[in-house]
Amino acid sequence: MPVNAKLAPPEVQYIFTHSEAKVLIYDYRFHDALQENKQEFEKFHDRLVVGGENTFSAAAGQYGNYYQRPYTDAEDTAVIFYTSGTTGKPKGVMLSAANVRAAAQIWSEAMDLSAKDRVHIVTPLFHCAACHVFSIPVIYQGGTIIIEEHFSPEKTLDTMEKEKVTVFFGVPAMYSILLGTPKMAQADLSRLRLFCYGAAPMPYELVRQLKTRFPEVKVQNLYGQTENSPAASTLKDHYALEKIGSVGEVLPQTEIRVVDDYGNPVSVGEVGEIVVKGPQVMKGYLKNDEETRRTLQNGWLYSGDLGRFDEDGLLYLVDRKKDMLIRGGENVYPVEVEEVLYEMPEILEAAVIGIPHEVYGEVPKAYIVLKEGRNLSEEAVLAYCAKKLAKYKWPAEVQFLDALPRNASGKVMKHVLRKQNS
Repeated sequence: MPVNAKLAPPEVQYIFTHSEAKVLIYDYRFHDALQENKQEFEKFHDRLVVGGENTFSAAAGQYGNYYQRPYTDAEDTAVIFYTSGTTGKPKGVMLSAANVRAAAQIWSEAMDLSAKDRVHIVTPLFHCAACHVFSIPVIYQGGTIIIEEHFSPEKTLDTMEKEKVTVFFGVPAMYSILLGTPKMAQADLSRLRLFCYGAAPMPYELVRQLKTRFPEVKVQNLYGQTENSPAASTLKDHYALEKIGSVGEVLPQTEIRVVDDYGNPVSVGEVGEIVVKGPQVMKGYLKNDEETRRTLQNGWLYSGDLGRFDEDGLLYLVDRKKDMLIRGGENVYPVEVEEVLYEMPEILEAAVIGIPHEVYGEVPKAYIVLKEGRNLSEEAVLAYCAKKLAKYKWPAEVQFLDALPRNASGKVMKHVLRKQNS
């Protein structure tokens, strides 16, 4: 059960208490922070601290000096990831041994991984993407993993060059930063064959720059949730520019439907909730039967994401179901507005929410973080949106921030932005 190292002590305490974990393995640098939850900390049957000069085990009992491999059934819970969410308490997603194996097989095929690959991981291993999309599939294929403690453009490029990396994964903001780093033009990245991205849409201009700068390197988008290991769909390189904004084709061993409020599939082009079925779909939520029944229905995982299929069978993620706003009877999907904002070269990050309005009920408001050294006016933002979006989707307000509020997993906390406008 990987625990997010960025969580505050009360959040860690909740996970320790709720999960009833018995053994704790931790980096010595977190020792003082863990002591803040001394009562919970001391409940562990065994504690192993690693790193520095302090590697020791504080075991409640003594163990033999041999390792006996336990029998593992395919349906045994192999791992629990606590989803951070953007509201409420985190939920413990239980993934079985079969789920983990399926994810390894699915992503190995989708990214054509082999024993020759050297995959660079700069995203945290307490996230399911770094664990189940990259680490375990690479191990499964006999490849090599290069793990970096955190993303830093200069250091990351040094590592990519030194370790002869073949596959790199990052969120779009990382690629924007890397492309703006002078060192990227000089680094020898000749072994690279694949740039992967996920967690947010990649603007057209950013994909174009990547493909122009590295014509021999393929670009691939990955989509999934913790609840499906995460594996749902992927946009491969041949569609990277043609189908910008899409999360791609359905992955191997997987079924995806877009359904209405009654669970009926909708027509091509219509928006509905994305539901996923496959051997990678979770067992359920730990000690939360009610939420499990709501999320898993007749073998389908109800994702909470809104999407649509196009005529070529490619999936588009429209928004989170709960994030949609209704302006005067018209549905507005914030991610659609955000994608347009990301096209502007001055913008590093953007988030759109609905704010109250006397006439329309709700209207969009855009929060924008600019790239370092860039300037942009509200008028310029609105003028650009006017060229790209229907009038009812235009932001009624634009506010510039130094940074967007994020939780410990890096997700934008839109409820914090909404609270400022309530």
